[in-house]
Amino acid sequence: MRARQFGLIAACLVLAADQISKHMILQGVDIPGTVDIYGPVTPDVRVTSFLDIALHWNHGISYSLFTANSALGRLALLAMAVGACLALGIWLMRVRRPLLATGLGLIIGGALGNAYDRSIYGAVADFLALHIPNTGFLGNYVFNLADAGIVAGVAILLYESFLGEDKAA
Repeated sequence: MRARQFGLIAACLVLAADQISKHMILQGVDIPGTVDIYGPVTPDVRVTSFLDIALHWNHGISYSLFTANSALGRLALLAMAVGACLALGIWLMRVRRPLLATGLGLIIGGALGNAYDRSIYGAVADFLALHIPNTGFLGNYVFNLADAGIVAGVAILLYESFLGEDKAA
């Protein structure tokens, strides 16, 4: 199997898992509280001592940076996501190592999943609320499966950059 096929499969899997999970949260699972695209749903549904299901609408990018409440702002964030996916897709078509291709595919699939949300709802649906006391930024982190795919993809790219097969002694 060619390396780029690993990336395309990873992108499709992340995109599908993300959209199916969001559909279940938005349509299928009854989360108590009021769903409001401009604020969180309360109360949260406790899953474990460190993870809740809590729908939050993110109008920006990670950690709600660059919040875009206007149509122009949302369009700009959507254009950036599509541009990033195109650039990563070009890189993916040139890659020869399956692990690197998989990392790129994870990022592409996650970016497409969040871009789809932004285009349909005007914001990204985050619903996994991680809360680990005394851990700084992870003390209250809300994300979705697209975000998890992006983080895993970036971790793979970092691994490949510093420890990949070209770096072996």
